[in-house]
Amino acid sequence: MSTSAVLPLPESRRSPYRRSVARFFKSPGAVLALVGTLIFVGLCFGTLPWTISRYNIQHLDQVFQSPSWQHWMGTDKLGRDLLIRFLLGGAISLSIGLSSAVIALTIGTVVGVISGYAGGRVDALLMRIVDVLYGLPYLLLVILLRVAVVHRVSHWLSLLGIPQADGLSNVVVLLVGIGSVSWLNMARVIRSQVMALKARPFVDAARALGLGPWRIGLRHILPNIMGTVAVYATLTVPAAILAESTLSFLGLGVERPLPTWGTLASAAVAEINPVESHWWIIFWPCFGLTASLICLNFLGEALRDAFARHSS
Repeated sequence: MSTSAVLPLPESRRSPYRRSVARFFKSPGAVLALVGTLIFVGLCFGTLPWTISRYNIQHLDQVFQSPSWQHWMGTDKLGRDLLIRFLLGGAISLSIGLSSAVIALTIGTVVGVISGYAGGRVDALLMRIVDVLYGLPYLLLVILLRVAVVHRVSHWLSLLGIPQADGLSNVVVLLVGIGSVSWLNMARVIRSQVMALKARPFVDAARALGLGPWRIGLRHILPNIMGTVAVYATLTVPAAILAESTLSFLGLGVERPLPTWGTLASAAVAEINPVESHWWIIFWPCFGLTASLICLNFLGEALRDAFARHSS
């Protein structure tokens, strides 16, 4: 009695997205970047129940201790454990980056799809708004938004009875501010993709069947641009993390004692002197920023290469 083996489909008969995913995992650099990103995310967010209650515990008899078995990353000038502050700071920085990317993704996709599909005066109006926002300084917009609304957000959070309203309001305003000015490139890319797709035969066939613009957009155009959206969302996260770190380093981001990698680096700079060097204070936040940004950028580049071949 013969048994028939189930053979895998040849690559030519796989769906385009399966070919793109298979191409992604064939790249050693892509897999390494994905593993590194998952390690950072797992460590920072998995330890939140432990770090959120201990990040500001001070031991004044253990100030500026170098890395040891008791304090794996050393301590700062107030005797606070840098491992705890590093992990919590990474969770906050990554949260701001991911949340800002979601906001930018939502606004950019909506504006890009409407502009590209509607065309005409709607397209011209939306693209002129994008051009105007391009001409304004990126960080200045975030700073102005933070100064204008952070106290109101803190007041609303206090009325809701939320603890640590001041620190949380800074985080909320910062991620909304960064996300609200990070969608411009996304909108232009999505617009060009939609303009190319709406001239394709399957969209003409959908119109001939009597489908309305909303149904065509949701069922036919949006699924075909998800690869591009995923790529640019991945590339937006490191840019948002870097913007948050820059603002926090300048003292305009998350307020102390709540840590981010930017505030940890800013506090460490003040301790650099030619007499006594506490190298571990600035090394760890810079290491976290550098390693996470490299992993995220490599991940985005690998996704772009995989989906670019699918698009071509």
